[in-house]
Amino acid sequence: MNIEFGPELESFRQEVAAFLDTAPTPAIREAGRKTTSVFAPFEQAIAWQKILNAKGWAAPAWPKEYGGTGWSVEQRYIFAEECRRRQLPPLLPNCLQMVGPMLIDLGTEEQKRKHLPLILSGDVYWTQGYSEPNAGSDLASLQCAAVSDGDDYIINGSKIWTTLAHHSNRMFMLVRTDKTGKKQEGITFLLLERTDYPGMDIRPIIGLDGFPEQCEVFFDNVRVPKSGRVGAENDGWSVAKHLLKHERGGSAASPALLHNIARIRDAAKTTLSPFGGALADDPVFQRDLGELEADILSYRHFEQLAISGHPMVRDAAYPSMNKTMNSELSQRVSIMMTRVSGVETVPLQLEALTVGSNVAPLGTDFDLIAMPYYLNTRATSIYAGTNEVQRDLIARTVLAANR
Repeated sequence: MNIEFGPELESFRQEVAAFLDTAPTPAIREAGRKTTSVFAPFEQAIAWQKILNAKGWAAPAWPKEYGGTGWSVEQRYIFAEECRRRQLPPLLPNCLQMVGPMLIDLGTEEQKRKHLPLILSGDVYWTQGYSEPNAGSDLASLQCAAVSDGDDYIINGSKIWTTLAHHSNRMFMLVRTDKTGKKQEGITFLLLERTDYPGMDIRPIIGLDGFPEQCEVFFDNVRVPKSGRVGAENDGWSVAKHLLKHERGGSAASPALLHNIARIRDAAKTTLSPFGGALADDPVFQRDLGELEADILSYRHFEQLAISGHPMVRDAAYPSMNKTMNSELSQRVSIMMTRVSGVETVPLQLEALTVGSNVAPLGTDFDLIAMPYYLNTRATSIYAGTNEVQRDLIARTVLAANR
């Protein structure tokens, strides 16, 4: 099946390239070089979103009537490809790729009018309140409770792994509103319009990479309005599953993976092999890197099949398939990066990784990010549903489709 982009898209690619070559500030470009996670440095990611929003390009996948670009799926892929080629920071996904699309699909007209423009502009940031200490992979076991009291819910409990909650001013979350019946049937989806409600406490968690990307959030009789509910009370599981399709489907990931392969290959040219000469010339290294690159190119073909609308990737299994392949390839790339960098990547260099710092890194820029990237990607096969859970979903979906 031919899924190559035709010459009629070349002028679009040139338009995108011309803008991306001039629009980002030096700080935004530095943030892109120092991104070691799915989540780019917060301040610069928001600044880049505001620049793109002024151009009308912040949310390529949104419908045009809500502020999207009206681009075809091929154009959106080209845009992602050109951004990755320039190593620009990815926009933060919680708002533009998760809660925004969910509201477009399931929110009330009032919720859309109220929230979508602020999400698009970058003036608000939504953190995701899903996981709990005893409800991670088994999310339906969550116990953070919301008790009805007039026009409000009163929330008690806690959440964990709430990414960038310390930077957020909004939260979308799942709460337990009924403890009877099946556990999936007693969950409600809420939008919290503040993260400073009385009784609400956010505590950052320092990760293995040294950065406070994740947080714990505690609720002690926190009163929030019911107007923030999406869908019916006790039907939040359906809303959450809909949102997870956007989270797991994600945006084009193969351009970033291929960009890292190119960086690995360049770094290997100046890295000594244990057997003498450059690592890039070592036949075992060439074999391993070639196998990894071939697998990424296969994944790229899979992404492009999705773009083409191939029936194989239109069914319910696609988000789980995409999430599993992307996360495992990211981990393999990170291992290869540390293999090339070696002991040069061992020192923890938080100051050098900070955007705007005048602290020079030990070693190269590649050495600077290899270990933090490796440590951060340990979580990719866990978040958004573990890969074991994804494989179970894939098997059940495929089995049901072939009965």
